[in-house]
Amino acid sequence: MNQPLANLMVAIFDGTVCVKINGKADFTSSLDLKRLIGELCGLDYKHFVFDLRDCQTMDSTFLGVLSGIALRFSEGRNIRVGESLELVNPNPRIAETLENLGVADLFCIRNTDEPLAQRFEPLAQATNKSQVELTRNCLEAHKTLMTLQPENILKFKDVAQFLTDDLKRLESAGKK
Repeated sequence: MNQPLANLMVAIFDGTVCVKINGKADFTSSLDLKRLIGELCGLDYKHFVFDLRDCQTMDSTFLGVLSGIALRFSEGRNIRVGESLELVNPNPRIAETLENLGVADLFCIRNTDEPLAQRFEPLAQATNKSQVELTRNCLEAHKTLMTLQPENILKFKDVAQFLTDDLKRLESAGKK
């Protein structure tokens, strides 16, 4: 059974950004998330809540991007890791993945029956994602996971090497 790709929805209220992730959060939607968070951080938003109630799965790239965002939030601020980013209602599979990859402590993880927002707006997803941009993002996300947890090196070293080689190939092909 194919799972639908992630549909990202956004609501902003009381200085909090709520991102609802529906479907499968993967490497393609991670670029849209990264762009959104970057833009909103530039507007001085500091608290982000990710509603995972309808997120079936989260691949390692998406998780690596989320982890990188959490690290950047804590750097240079008087904010503890996990204070600015909340993951709400992750399913057991996602919760287990967070624990297994050693990144659960980067987030405040909680469950609630209360809706986080009444109205969400769909996030406009970039349609012109280049293969170089996707590959670079995947590589950065996996390097983040390997840096955060030494056990992740064994899990992702072959993926990181493949992505490094692929990125070199793509970049050299683009220069011709």
